Amino acid sequence: MSLRLLCVIAHPDDECFAFGGALALAADRGVETSVLCLTDGQAATNRGTASSAKDLGKLRREEFEAACKVLGVTHTEVLDYQDAKLEFENFSVLAEVLVTRIRTFKPHVILTFGGEGAPNAHPDHTTVSAATTAAFHWAGQPKRYLESGPIHQAQRLYYQTSNFFLPDRYRPLFSPWTHTLDIRSVFDKKIEAFAKHTSQAPLLESTRGLFKEHGQNEYYTLAAAILPQPAAPATDLFAGVAET
Repeated sequence: MSLRLLCVIAHPDDECFAFGGALALAADRGVETSVLCLTDGQAATNRGTASSAKDLGKLRREEFEAACKVLGVTHTEVLDYQDAKLEFENFSVLAEVLVTRIRTFKPHVILTFGGEGAPNAHPDHTTVSAATTAAFHWAGQPKRYLESGPIHQAQRLYYQTSNFFLPDRYRPLFSPWTHTLDIRSVFDKKIEAFAKHTSQAPLLESTRGLFKEHGQNEYYTLAAAILPQPAAPATDLFAGVAET
């Protein structure tokens, strides 16, 4: 049985901008990967050739699929939550949606944002972090969401974190990282995936220098695990994970 990784994000392009290295490395080692995106990004500042919010959502869904293909992602899903409004959703209902996906896919490892909301401190990212954290724990509890399928407890939950700030922006309070991923072997693939988001080309161009300076590593915080353990530096998200 192969290892499985679930990555939960808020917007198309999050999968490559924040998690592209981890996803590509996992695919290269034969891990079955799934990316669940909660919105189709209709509130984006950069709108490409779209003439309406609906057109932009359709375009960004297509870009997301193309980017995930480059990263070797096995399964993709984009939900219909409203971009830039996730914080106003019913938390219990949102958590149940994620619990259902976790119990269906049965990941060994789950990746999502940290509570600060990533380098841009986006409230959608913070909401995804909170809901995914709850779902990670609740998916394994038999008294939670009895209609959402047989319980499944993922073995590890990681938050994406950072070693740099965006210039001229609010400085979030990042989680100290436990895991440093060397993504040099898949760095070009991560950039290629980001380039599939043609509607977001100005964002890629504006961050090119940051990727060049800081993009050889990705940083993650081990937020929860099935066994008590010290917060020790590591370089492999799957070290010690059992293929159950």
